[in-house]
Amino acid sequence: MNLFSFSAHFGTEDDCINHFKSERDKIGLTCKCGSTEHFWIKSRLSYECKKCRSRTSLKSGTIMENSNLSFLIWYKTMFLMSVTKKGFSAKEIQKQLGLKRYEPVWAMVHKIRKAMGNRDAQYTLEGMIEFDEAYFTVESSEIEQKKGIRGKGSVGKQNVAMIAESTPLEDIDTGKKEKHVRFFKAKVLDGHSGEEINEAIKESIDNQSIVFTDKSTSYVDISDFVELHIMEKSSKETTEETLKWIHIAISNAKRNLLGNYHKIKRKYLQLYLNEFIYKLNRRYFGDRLFERLIIANITGL
Repeated sequence: MNLFSFSAHFGTEDDCINHFKSERDKIGLTCKCGSTEHFWIKSRLSYECKKCRSRTSLKSGTIMENSNLSFLIWYKTMFLMSVTKKGFSAKEIQKQLGLKRYEPVWAMVHKIRKAMGNRDAQYTLEGMIEFDEAYFTVESSEIEQKKGIRGKGSVGKQNVAMIAESTPLEDIDTGKKEKHVRFFKAKVLDGHSGEEINEAIKESIDNQSIVFTDKSTSYVDISDFVELHIMEKSSKETTEETLKWIHIAISNAKRNLLGNYHKIKRKYLQLYLNEFIYKLNRRYFGDRLFERLIIANITGL
């Protein structure tokens, strides 16, 4: 969806409200009493349960709940966040929206990123899996700066588990072999222990999968949670072939985050990765990406 198409369909607050209600009606609403039948009270933008008469606002139960920002502002923000692969910082979105206060925009953007992560968390990767870790640059906290901690994985670095679902392909005519990549996951880790790696594997990968990694000592237990674990010594060949797609994703993620956001606090890194992975997994959606983001907004998933 380009800017002109968005403006034509969602140029006013009423346009956004009507569309949001239409999408929410498709998903359905269940009252706390268990009833799924409601009246619509347009003047209050609320549903009224036909059984117990309790009311539920249009924003209630969505990530827009308790937000004073208009539907139009939310729609414009989701459009900006879905229209480009690179993304926008909250500061840039504030500028594009012409809003005076930064804090509500920052909170809105992070809620959308959280919904993106929740959506992807519903799925597990399967088949042939590439797994590796990467250190992302983050803004050091004041405590870390005072302590003056040094070394990889401490001040200014955050460990992240990166996972890619790939499928080996072979050209029948030429016999050339290559890998086709499907979906990705990224999970911020508190450290570099085997227990955290194992937890990431159990949460993200189907237990019938085949996992490829390097020979890190942190990966020795992975075979307990999957069908087959294949470890290869770190080398140029391993990076370019066995773990090809995961290293491409790591490189692109680092470039994307550093280029757009410059300084990311450690505690918010997962949210930024949520956005990157969400759009990467839906790289072929085109105009449908905006519509899918609306649904993620409604369900929080």
